[in-house]
Amino acid sequence: MAEIRNYTVNFGPQHPAAHGVLRLILEMDGETVVRADPHVGLLHRATEKLAESKPYNQSIGYMDRLDYVSMMSNEHAYVMAIEKLMGITPPKRAQYIRVMFAEITRILNHLMWLGAHGLDIGAMTVFLYTFRERETLMDAYEAVSGARMHATYFRPGGVYRDLPESMPQYKESPFTDKRKAEELNANRQGSLLDYLQDFTEKFPSCIDDYESLLTENRIWKQRTVGVGIVQSERALQLGFSGPMLRGSGVEWDLRKKQPYEVYDELEFDIPVGKTGDCYDRYLVRMEEMRQSNNIIRQCIQWLQDNPGPVMLDNHKVTPPNREAMKEDMEALIHHFKLFTEGYCVPEGQAYAAVEHPKGEFGVYMVSDGANKPYRVKIRAAGFAHLSAMNEMVKGHMLADVVAIIGTQDIVFGEIDR
Repeated sequence: MAEIRNYTVNFGPQHPAAHGVLRLILEMDGETVVRADPHVGLLHRATEKLAESKPYNQSIGYMDRLDYVSMMSNEHAYVMAIEKLMGITPPKRAQYIRVMFAEITRILNHLMWLGAHGLDIGAMTVFLYTFRERETLMDAYEAVSGARMHATYFRPGGVYRDLPESMPQYKESPFTDKRKAEELNANRQGSLLDYLQDFTEKFPSCIDDYESLLTENRIWKQRTVGVGIVQSERALQLGFSGPMLRGSGVEWDLRKKQPYEVYDELEFDIPVGKTGDCYDRYLVRMEEMRQSNNIIRQCIQWLQDNPGPVMLDNHKVTPPNREAMKEDMEALIHHFKLFTEGYCVPEGQAYAAVEHPKGEFGVYMVSDGANKPYRVKIRAAGFAHLSAMNEMVKGHMLADVVAIIGTQDIVFGEIDR
């Protein structure tokens, strides 16, 4: 009788559930996974080396392109590292704006994750629902930065500009009649804060809709309960963070344990799981969206009551205002010098980390006193999670590999940077 041997298959990089260009080499015994070997290198863009070759300000846009679903969260860590090296603190209003947009970004990330994860394992409707809410928040991104994705809104010393007092309006077109335009503009009659206030009032019922589709759905639970279990102690050993760690029952969140910006002034809870399976991580992220919605509401209230500057009045770091540039040649020259040559940062080293939607995202920066960093090292949350892929999928069926990739919320831009 011929001996039956294991065989290997490629999962990705072209697979729609590979979330970018992940290549997994799976050793299979029939339909059961014996071993999984993740391969990186297909996307590598040398982001850290590029950052070391440019003035500090010119690399903020690179951060957006790492995890292109959590754009401003990446900027946040990079900008905080520069501020640590320079010993500067942004104005209070800028800190509240940063926190508000960090939580908007968290919701954007989790909506993308939920829609894609659902689609990966056979739930199509939720994908359409989540993108409906993402459009609303993308409009907020565009209102403050002019870009729907790669914002470059956070800057050393504050944020690019204050929140707009009016929202862009839809106009009549061959695709939008007058009645439809009025309907679309109904919540755009006030400021950006009014627009976001309206969103925060509606969003909890949207989360209820997602949960009514999935949380007690028999097929969803069959695909996620007991799949990819990681116990709390092992999750810590593997370097997990974010929902992957909290889903295993470890109450660790940098916003609470190592507060930055104004998180220590806000009220919110840290959701944790029990068994550390795909279903627990799903529940954790769903509750995180509710908590982020609550944080955004608190930020809106504070920002409505407290006007003020959003950028330090330190023109070694920050550009002069546009009115000054029109009247003063020296201010205009300073503007060009700041954006081309940049500024020198004192010698030293700093590590700044944020509670990114996927976990701990950190930037370690070394300065030798020049106008560009001597070293930049990024701590991407997803890299540690991908490293545990073999352990998480071993013994599961091939179909479960898709569920486990989805629960890790992998975006390859930050992993293979």
